[in-house]
Amino acid sequence: MLTPLFYHLALLQVPLIGPVQAKLLLQHFAVEDIFKAKKTIIEKIEGIGDARAESIKQFTDFSRIEKELKFIEKYKITPLLYTNENYPQRLLKFHDSPTVLYYKGDADLNHQKNIAIVGSRSHSQYGRDVTEELVKDLAGENIHIISGMAAGIDAIAHRSSIAHKAPTVGVLAHGLDRIYPTQHTALAKEILKTGGGLLTEFMSASLPERYNFPRRNRIVAGISDATVIIETSERGGSMITAQLAMQYKKQLFALPGKTTDIKSKGCNMLIQNGSAKLLQHADDILYSLGWKSNKNNTKQKANAIQQPLMLELTADEKKIVDLLNNHNSIHIDEITALSTLSNSNIAAAMLSLELQNIVLPLPGKMYKLV
Repeated sequence: MLTPLFYHLALLQVPLIGPVQAKLLLQHFAVEDIFKAKKTIIEKIEGIGDARAESIKQFTDFSRIEKELKFIEKYKITPLLYTNENYPQRLLKFHDSPTVLYYKGDADLNHQKNIAIVGSRSHSQYGRDVTEELVKDLAGENIHIISGMAAGIDAIAHRSSIAHKAPTVGVLAHGLDRIYPTQHTALAKEILKTGGGLLTEFMSASLPERYNFPRRNRIVAGISDATVIIETSERGGSMITAQLAMQYKKQLFALPGKTTDIKSKGCNMLIQNGSAKLLQHADDILYSLGWKSNKNNTKQKANAIQQPLMLELTADEKKIVDLLNNHNSIHIDEITALSTLSNSNIAAAMLSLELQNIVLPLPGKMYKLV
């Protein structure tokens, strides 16, 4: 006996029918009745029309669906219909959300705290350091990290999650029969081994075609409570994710960088035009989403900075100390971007603060207050 899942999968393989049209049809028919309905009835549904109705009536590749069901069973894939309780409920708010997802893993897709972290494939050391520090802090707050399994910042976010024992979900732009890029095969296995998951809307044998990546990105943004852009050019793929996050009314954060750095132009633009909040540390996200009260934190910071402020600091030194008071640690490039001081002034001030035992240098050109 053919199941509703069989017909859901078949419907999405019909040319000209995507998630939006599938939902329109499902408002009028039980899924198993769509292929039996008369064309004259189907074409009258608003948003369907003659061409799509004809495409449904002409569809005959049901053997492909049988093959997919065998793949699902063999590799213990979990198909998630949009009516299932395990389907990511955050996605149901959006008209273009998939009617079927394929999932492998143990991470709860409906975990109460999901943050997406994406960025450039050709990241800087600054981007790496900030991503690793951010994930470490978010992992301590029982937050799941969502990303797109791409090279660069995505992979760093996934690996940092694994290192700090936080479940992470990789959203794919292809079927679960492959991993792209292929060098991330070991990463995918590690994600599954450590309680994370791999998620896609694409059937097996689907290739990582260029037009699949924006579709992947909407899931990354849609299942997350906020999206963080670490580094991106003005035309980088992460800008698509940023646009989708804004479209979905999700909070958006971006890491500032040097105005001369191509990798930071997209982030700086998002901050400048008010689309994204400036990201300095994990607390910016936690406070903004209401996941952390800043009352105790403010009191602790006041106590922590009392001693440094009692010292006689120069104007430049005070400016740097003020920055460090708002960070657990900070990269030298971020100090340059946020302080507006010249490199020579920063170097002199940092040396003086180190000699006064106020600032402690860390690996990777990171700094924090002693």
